[in-house]
Amino acid sequence: MRLDDFDPNINVEDQRGQGGGGFGGGGGGGMLLGLLPMVFSRFGCGGVVVLLIALAVFGGLGSLGGGGSGVRTSAPTEQTAGAGHGTDTKSSCTIDAASKVACNAFSSADKTWAALFQQSGEKFVAPKLVFYSGSGRSGCGAAQSAMGPFYCPQDQGVYLDTSFFDELGNRFGAKGDFAQDYVIAHEFGHHIQNLMGTSAKVAQAERSGSEAEGNKMSVRLELQADCYAGVWAAQNRDRLDPGDIQEGMTAAHAIGDDTLQKQAQGRVVPDSFTHGTSAQREHWLKTGLDSGDPAQCDTFSGAI
Repeated sequence: MRLDDFDPNINVEDQRGQGGGGFGGGGGGGMLLGLLPMVFSRFGCGGVVVLLIALAVFGGLGSLGGGGSGVRTSAPTEQTAGAGHGTDTKSSCTIDAASKVACNAFSSADKTWAALFQQSGEKFVAPKLVFYSGSGRSGCGAAQSAMGPFYCPQDQGVYLDTSFFDELGNRFGAKGDFAQDYVIAHEFGHHIQNLMGTSAKVAQAERSGSEAEGNKMSVRLELQADCYAGVWAAQNRDRLDPGDIQEGMTAAHAIGDDTLQKQAQGRVVPDSFTHGTSAQREHWLKTGLDSGDPAQCDTFSGAI
């Protein structure tokens, strides 16, 4: 995908080289509780599968545990563009090729969604992109590379250990720049859900229902984030290269709950799905790609 170089004013925080290991609140059991939201909001596995693949988000490529998305309500707060805790955005985004890919995709998503919100008369609050290596900290607790990419609604941050891109291509066979862009766009989609109040509604429904019902709501939330990733790509269709869409479909298929469970345990347990089947993930990514319209991403009405 032929994206412009990142806007130097995007909000980037870089925790690489800082040691990490910080927690969002308290110690002991509080640390573990702080870890759960991130694990649950990773980019696309389901349940115990993530343990095998060492991935995580929406969430990221995987969602640990079977208890739903783990997205918590947090009131959006104004953030200053580029205010990444003293981070030099240009240096952080150009430290290696993977960082630049992430910043370019993040910057493009930021511009795209800001424009869409303006068109609809809604207020847009930009998230931040946080790099870490091995371990780090977020408003939701500890960040570990085994979690994969994730979005934390508490501090409105998209968290990424760029080594995940190697995992995506080498272990899952989802190679290509668009597959990587899809990861960032999916996590950005969770930020859109946070701004629109969708995440809070799902979290409330999960708290009041059974584990199985919570998992079903998590699936719908994750599929909507896939659709929003497709909307972003459609809004930038003139930047797509031949083969990009297939790269995205390959990535979506590779991280479907059913595919991952078959690989991990040789059987499929639908009640434990938290992100959707391979077919569902492909379908909703394509829905966003075909329509370019966020209104077409209503995964909460009817069958999915």
